[in-house]
Amino acid sequence: MMKYFKNTLLLLCLLITTSSCKKADAGGASNSSAPSNLVINANASTDGSGNVAFTASANNAATYDYELGDGTIKTNTNGSITYQYTLQGTHTFTVSVTAKSSSGLTLKKSIQVTVTVKPQTTGLVWSDEFNTDGAPDPTKWGYDLGAGGWGNNELEYYTNRSSNVIVQGGVLKITSKKEDYNGSAYTSARLLSKNKYAFTYGRVEVRAKLPAGVGTWPAIWMLGSNIDTTPWPGCGEIDIMEHLGRDLNNIYGTLHYPGHSGSNADGGTKMITNATTDFHVYSLDWSPTLIKISVDGQIVHSVANNANIPFNHDFFFIMNVAMGGNFGGAVDPNFTSGTMEVDYIRVYK
Repeated sequence: MMKYFKNTLLLLCLLITTSSCKKADAGGASNSSAPSNLVINANASTDGSGNVAFTASANNAATYDYELGDGTIKTNTNGSITYQYTLQGTHTFTVSVTAKSSSGLTLKKSIQVTVTVKPQTTGLVWSDEFNTDGAPDPTKWGYDLGAGGWGNNELEYYTNRSSNVIVQGGVLKITSKKEDYNGSAYTSARLLSKNKYAFTYGRVEVRAKLPAGVGTWPAIWMLGSNIDTTPWPGCGEIDIMEHLGRDLNNIYGTLHYPGHSGSNADGGTKMITNATTDFHVYSLDWSPTLIKISVDGQIVHSVANNANIPFNHDFFFIMNVAMGGNFGGAVDPNFTSGTMEVDYIRVYK
């Protein structure tokens, strides 16, 4: 009887142990399975906000890692996120999702999403519409005067004479002229808003028509207001528009800062039509995370802004037409005069 009881007890223990092992094996097999059937959906807003609602689902997934195509990575457990893109304009991003099991096995899939981000402005905060004939508004503009090459071996002498700078017929006119003046072969004008208006972040729009003539070098640009204590390029420079008479219709948009100045500047170009015969809108979108330069809504150049580059403090405006120099090149000997016309300059926040 005792032997029978012992045998029965031994068999029962064996059955319990076997059953437990099978359950553990089954559980272990389930935990080690890789995710499968990964599906990703994206619903991009149509209001220009840049918001996109993403959903991802997969069998046996414990977490979902999103690589959002602009350098951002987000992780969650249910696969659903809403993300706001900030690069203005219409852009297509490649978004990758990695589904991960609790044991670390993964499955990755990518989709493309097209997003439109419109400028988010709250209103006009400063402008000059150039509607009053005569000298430019002295409450908004001062002048750089003289020659000396301006660091670029330029050939002009800057004046504040009406023959070089005037508001007339609803536009500002900056005219470069071939004439002997105080030892220089050319005259022109260079306006600046230093100590009159400066700002940090916002949208700038300038509607302008550019001068013709090989050797002309018109520019609409900005310098850091701390230039007197932090010399260039440490103060930062934003060139919203530069154009060369020897390179017609090619618009330059450029940033200068330490490590990226002079010929090593951080810039791009965009070819347009009729730069010297029609007005075009040159714009800057500037935020703590992005600096974007455009012409007629087409991106010329964009740079991710951050605390390591000097574009997070006040800047002031400069508008001028240079002659020759390191960038402008040789001047056509038949050149007599060329005028940049500015319809308006506006700042939105």
